[in-house]
Amino acid sequence: MLARRFLGCIFLLTVIAVALAFGFYQFGGKVLLSQGTPKGHYVAPKPTDGPDYAKPDNWVDRPGLTSSDTAWMPEGMAAATGDKSAATFFIHPTTYLQTDRWNAPLIPAGQDEGRIHLFVQSQASAFNAVSTVWAPRYRQAAYGAFLLKSDDATHALDLAYRDVLAAFDVFLAANPGKPIILGGHSQGALHLSRLLVDRREALKGRLVAAYVVGWPLSTTADLPAMGRTACAAPDETGCILSWQSFGEPANPALVMDAWVGTKGANGTVRQRADMVCVNPITGTSGGSAPASANLGTLQPSANFSTATSYPGQVSARCDQGLLLVSGDLPSVGGFLLPGNNYHPFDYAFFWGSIRADVARRLKAFAPK
Repeated sequence: MLARRFLGCIFLLTVIAVALAFGFYQFGGKVLLSQGTPKGHYVAPKPTDGPDYAKPDNWVDRPGLTSSDTAWMPEGMAAATGDKSAATFFIHPTTYLQTDRWNAPLIPAGQDEGRIHLFVQSQASAFNAVSTVWAPRYRQAAYGAFLLKSDDATHALDLAYRDVLAAFDVFLAANPGKPIILGGHSQGALHLSRLLVDRREALKGRLVAAYVVGWPLSTTADLPAMGRTACAAPDETGCILSWQSFGEPANPALVMDAWVGTKGANGTVRQRADMVCVNPITGTSGGSAPASANLGTLQPSANFSTATSYPGQVSARCDQGLLLVSGDLPSVGGFLLPGNNYHPFDYAFFWGSIRADVARRLKAFAPK
C-alpha cells in the first residue's frame, strides 16, 4: 500500500506528543498528566536572556545561512528557481518532549533539535517556490505545558510567544514592502493566531495568506480580532486557512469539549458551528475535493532520509468545522490519535496542494 508508512517515523513522537497533549489532557487524559507534566514550577528567565534575532544563529532558517532546511524538496522534484517576491514567516510545532523544564532551550540537544529541522523541512518547504522562508528558533513551551490549565503553563506559552513576536518584528524590518505569507502548525499555529491580532496593523495590505494549521479558530470569536476572514475563494488574498484533519468516522468530542465555550480573541464565546475549516485542496472555506485533485502527499524513503510527493492519494471535505480525509490513508497504528484524529499529518497529506495554493494567491495579490 503506497501510503502504508506515510511519514510515521519522520513525525515519530514529536507531533504525536503534542497532539496527545492537546487531544488527551485538555480533552481529559490522566495518564499524560502524570507522565508529561514538567517538574517543578515555571521560573522566569532574566529579561536579558531572550534571543537576539539580529543574529543568524537564532533562526532555524533564514536567507543567508550556509544550509537551508526550508529549501528541501521531495525526491524527484527540482528546487524552486523562480522569482521569490514574497517572504514567509513560519513557526514550527512543539518538538521538545522532555519534562525537565517548562520551556525548551533555544537550541535543544539531540533528537529534540533534530525534530526541529525535520518539521521545518517537511512543512515550511511548501512555501519555498515563491518566497524566502524565515523560521525562528524560540523557547517553545514543552509539550507538558499543554497538559495543565495553570499559571505555570500560561507563563510557558507566553514566554514562547514573546520570542516569536520578537522574531517577527526583526523579520518585518528585514523585508520592507514585501508581500508576507504566514505559516505555522500546532503550537506554532497557536502563536500565529496571537501574532495576527497583535500585529494586525503591521500586516495591513501586506498579507498574502496565513496558514494557521492544526489549531482551532472561530469565525466569530477569533478572526474579527485579526481583521481577517476565512478564505472563501482559491485566489482570495489576505485571508486565513485553517484545518484539522480527521478520518471517518470522526469523533472530535475531546477537542470540542475543551474548545467550545472558551473565549476567543475578541472576548466572545467560541461555538462549534463557527470553527474555521478551509480545504487545502480547493482553497475554499467548507470545500470538498476528491483525491484526484490533491497535488501531493509526502511519503518517506525506506531510511527516511528523503521523501516523495505522490498526487491523487488523499481526498478531503470540510464537515462541521473538521477536515475529513479518506483515500489511500496510512496505517499509523498507535500514532492515530483518539477520534480518528490525523493531527500529525495536517501538512504532509496536502504538501503539493499547499504549495500550489500559496503560489496562486501570491499571483493574485495586489498591495492595498
